[in-house]
Amino acid sequence: MTVSPSPPVRPGADAGVRPERPSVTELRLSAFAGHRNAAFPLSPLTLLTGPSGSGKTTALRAYEALARLGGGARLDEAFPDPHGCVPEQARPDAQSRRGFRLGCTADGPEGPIRLDIAVQVEPELRIVGERLTSGGLTLLETALVDPSRPVVQAAWHTAGASPVTRGPLPDDLLGTALLPLRVAGKTDGQRRVLAAAEQMVVALRSVFACDPRPRRMRAAVPLGSGRLLRGCDNLADVLWRTRTECGRRHAQLVAAVRDGCAGPVADLLSEAAPGGNGQGDAPRAARGLGHGGSHGVSHGRGRGPGHGNGPGHGNGPGHGNGPGQGNGTGVGHGRGVGPGLVRAVLDRGDGIRTPLALLGDGELRYLALTLVLFTGPGVLEVDPVAEVPAALQTLTVLADGLDRCLDPRQRAQLLGVAARMGERGHIRLVGAVSDASWAAGVPGATVVHLDRERS
Repeated sequence: MTVSPSPPVRPGADAGVRPERPSVTELRLSAFAGHRNAAFPLSPLTLLTGPSGSGKTTALRAYEALARLGGGARLDEAFPDPHGCVPEQARPDAQSRRGFRLGCTADGPEGPIRLDIAVQVEPELRIVGERLTSGGLTLLETALVDPSRPVVQAAWHTAGASPVTRGPLPDDLLGTALLPLRVAGKTDGQRRVLAAAEQMVVALRSVFACDPRPRRMRAAVPLGSGRLLRGCDNLADVLWRTRTECGRRHAQLVAAVRDGCAGPVADLLSEAAPGGNGQGDAPRAARGLGHGGSHGVSHGRGRGPGHGNGPGHGNGPGHGNGPGQGNGTGVGHGRGVGPGLVRAVLDRGDGIRTPLALLGDGELRYLALTLVLFTGPGVLEVDPVAEVPAALQTLTVLADGLDRCLDPRQRAQLLGVAARMGERGHIRLVGAVSDASWAAGVPGATVVHLDRERS
C-alpha cells in the first residue's frame, strides 16, 4: 500500500491547536478479511484505489461497521456476515476460536484517540477485547474472562483513590459507546475518559454510506420524510423539501449540476408525477377530510387533509347551518389536493423540463453524489449525535465505486465539489475508485493505493 500525496498538515497543528470537529483520521485493519496490518490515512478527501480484489470495498465496509457500532448497533447488526470478515488464513486456536481485528483513530479537541477491537466469530460472535487509548494512556480495556457469560470484564481509567474502575459490559456492544452511562465523571481521570469516548463516538456516528442506483432514481416516489436514502432512490422527495429550505445551497447545487449534465440547466426541482395519486400542488394524499359532499366536520368533501373536500356533511358543523352535519369545515377523509407521487426534473428554461428518468446513469450518479456533498445530517438518512451541535460535527460520506459511470468532466467536477466542501470542515469524503490518476493535482486529496497482495 502506498499513499500519495502525504496527508496535508492541519493548520495550527504545530501550535497545538486541535480541530474542533472530531473525525476519523486513520482506519486500521489489523486482521480483517484480506487485509493484515493495514493502516489507511484519511484526510477530508480520500480516494482508495487499486485493482479489483485489492480490498477497497472491504475497507469501506469495515469503516461503516465501526460507525454502526459507535451508534449503538449490536455486533450482529454491524457485521451481518461476520464469517466474511475473518482472514482466510486465520487458524483456530486451542479453544477453536477464530475472528478478526480492526480499529481507527479519531482526532479532535482531545487529540488523537485510538480505538482497537477484537471480534470472535467462532464458535460464537462476540467482542472479546477492546482498547481505547490517548497519548499512550489506556482509558478503557476489556477482556473476555468467562466464556460462559455474555459479558466482558472492563477496566476504565479513574486516577482517583483507585487507578481504575472495573465492571462488566455486554459482549455484543461497543464498550466505548457505553462509557457515558457507566462513568461518573467525578475525577479528572474519569472526565478524560468521558471526553475521549465522546470524541470517538461523535466521529464514528457521523457517517453516510452512499451508492446511488440510477434505475431506482428514475421512478416517481411518494412524499415521505425528505431524508435521502443511501441508494438515493427518493431523490425527488428530498428535492421537494430542500429546494425552498436554503436558496443559497440550492443555487450552488444547480450550478454544479449545470457543470456535469448535458444541455442547459436553469433549475433542479420536483413536481407532481403525471398519473400520480394526487391532483394538486400541495404534498397531501387527499383533497379533504370527510366522506360527504360538503365542507363540514365529519364526512365532508372539504379542502382539508382527508378524502373529501371538507370534514362535514353540510354547510356547517351540524345538520344545518349550525354545528351539525352542514357545510362546515372539518377534518375527514378527502381525496387530497397534493401529489401522491413526485418526480425530479431538470428545468431547461423556456418552459422545457426534462424528467430525470431520461438522463443517463452517469448524470444521475453525478447529480445524486453532488446533492449528498451539498447537504448534511438533517437531510441524509443518518443518526447524528443529538447532544452535540451540528456545527461541531463532521459528516463523512463513504462512496464505493465513486467514479462508476462518470465521464472525465463529471469526475473532475465532483472531486472539485468534494475538495471545496472538505475545506469548510463539515463534509469529508472517502471514495473507492478503480483508477485515481485523474485525481492527481487536486489540492487536499489523499490517494491510497492498494494492491492485490494485502498483508
